Amino acid sequence: METIYFGAGCFWCVEAVFIRLKGVITVTSGYMGGHVENPAYREVCNGTTGHAEVIQVVFDPEIIAFNDLLKVFWTTHDPTTLNRQGGDRGTQYRSAIFYSNELQRLASIDSRSTFATELWEDSIVTEISVADTFYNAEDYHQDYYMNNPDQGYCSVVIPPKISKLKSKFSHLLK
Repeated sequence: METIYFGAGCFWCVEAVFIRLKGVITVTSGYMGGHVENPAYREVCNGTTGHAEVIQVVFDPEIIAFNDLLKVFWTTHDPTTLNRQGGDRGTQYRSAIFYSNELQRLASIDSRSTFATELWEDSIVTEISVADTFYNAEDYHQDYYMNNPDQGYCSVVIPPKISKLKSKFSHLLK
């Protein structure tokens, strides 16, 4: 098994996408990239901790290639908007890849300069950094979309991402 961390806006949205992929064993919402130990959601949302909302993806590379995860990442969010995804604004919503090993780092950099630039005309602002301490988000954030599909934010923002996933990556779905 391998682990990668993706920040692509609200972790509810990102989790809802990646949990649907074959070979993804677990997806956990949390925080990374900040300067405060054990941050809480309210602190992260205030932008005072420096953390990004991220998902921890544990995957089996025998079933899903890391490059496929990267393609899904680049396709299902906008990596050209600094500290923003749609209406969500702040450093906690930044586009980021936190890699766990050198091969992930190299593949992430390569995909940013090839695949991502093929998809997006504007400059890519995605941060690519070594993974540091991952803090699990509070329990109510885990599996949020699955548990709250009718919640206003979920019913408006997440379905288009899942539709895009299904139309472009049906071969990767569970």
